[in-house]
Amino acid sequence: MIMLDSNIVAVSLPTIARDLDASFTDIEWVVSAYILPFAAFLMPAGALADRFGRRRMLLAGMFLFTAASFLCGLAPNAVVLNAARGLQGVGSAIQLSAALAVLGHSFRGTERARAFAFWGTLVGVAVAIGPLVGGFITSAFGWRWAFLVNVPVGIVLMAIGISSVDESSDPRAQKLDVAGMTFFGGGLLSLVWGLITANVDGWGSNSTLVKFSVAAGLLLCYVIAELVQKRPMVDFSLFRRRTFLGSSFAMLGFASAAQVMMTYLPLYLQNSFGFNPALAGLNMLPFALPLFFLPRVGAILAHSMSGRAILTIGLGIVAAGNLITALVALSEASLKLLWVGMLITGCGAGLLNGETTKVSMSVIPPERSGMASGIGGTLRFVGLVLGITCLGAILTSETRRQFIMAATNKGLPPLDGKTIELVISHIVAGDTVGISVPAVRDQLIFVARNSFRLGFSSVLFVAAAVAAISATLTYLLVDARETAPQSRSRQSETISVEG
Repeated sequence: MIMLDSNIVAVSLPTIARDLDASFTDIEWVVSAYILPFAAFLMPAGALADRFGRRRMLLAGMFLFTAASFLCGLAPNAVVLNAARGLQGVGSAIQLSAALAVLGHSFRGTERARAFAFWGTLVGVAVAIGPLVGGFITSAFGWRWAFLVNVPVGIVLMAIGISSVDESSDPRAQKLDVAGMTFFGGGLLSLVWGLITANVDGWGSNSTLVKFSVAAGLLLCYVIAELVQKRPMVDFSLFRRRTFLGSSFAMLGFASAAQVMMTYLPLYLQNSFGFNPALAGLNMLPFALPLFFLPRVGAILAHSMSGRAILTIGLGIVAAGNLITALVALSEASLKLLWVGMLITGCGAGLLNGETTKVSMSVIPPERSGMASGIGGTLRFVGLVLGITCLGAILTSETRRQFIMAATNKGLPPLDGKTIELVISHIVAGDTVGISVPAVRDQLIFVARNSFRLGFSSVLFVAAAVAAISATLTYLLVDARETAPQSRSRQSETISVEG
């Protein structure tokens, strides 16, 4: 339900923009307002699950998420929608962290590997059907039902949680790290707020610089607060372990270079090909389906390949897929070639989906599974939210630059700065209907769509570079012996016992 809701809205964004008369900044917040508190609350939620009980927190998260989904479906404007999305994000963080902690507590050894492989498959199912379901619901019933559908599902899941999940907790859990929770959440919020508004306010403006300065100060305070804690929310000594550090880079690269495409590819399909939400969702299948099938392949490969090899190969495939998709977008090649690039990126993401979580949690003690799930989930969603905001900034700035150049070359009448910003905001949000300059409207739409295509190719080139850098860092840092194939690990354990 969590992953489905992060993807189901992607194909609905242009429709939401038109219906609520929202700018690109507004619809960026539809995604970021969900992911930001998700990322900020995952680690505190893990600590809460360890202390107060994992089943209890799982049910609390489900209730909050379900109630917030109901508010999203009734939202009269973008402000209310984004506020309700924030509540959804908090509920998602609580239930995801608690759910992963339940898995980490309940399974050991090879059973844990199978459990997380199965979890990765379920995530893949949600990712695969998210755009398709979102497109169908938006086209058939309206975007509000993309949120309202969570209400009956949430009620059923709460009933299953009450009857099927055993309670567990960490007997050594101490008081909550309130300072750490406050500094981390505030710092991340300030950073993302600055990134999203920088294209409007200006990257060198006082407003942007203040937000970035506040973010840096709060995140520094967070690190200091954690270092002085006897039992911190995050044990920074883990990052001294090369394998954990390398798997962290892999998680960030996966989220910011691959998972982020679930948000941006539907915009591209609707903007450049004129697809409606349902057709855009259908054309996302080459990217989404491998996220369902490839975790199973990864589980098979884990018997003969190290975790380092799987992570490095997966990131390399993501880099290649993004590069091919960028070249297709740049050259205006056929839709079939675009499917090829999307398929390759999806295959890499599918390999990474379960393996990143498994490798990162393998070096953390089982009794701190709440912290482990919190760190892994936080890294994933920090990477996702930074990917959305940073790539969104590149998309907007490059689209604007290409638009100004093309408008001059096409001999369009001079447009004032306010009109240019309005046109760019509408086209990047996928709302070409909202472009209202009657005399040259058709020419503007053509130039704006072409500018978006070129801007989107720049986004893909950057994403390919991020994946390639992450692959390099993963290979250099992750220890192949610590992430040895499962069969070899079991063999070594047997030798150690016999010795």
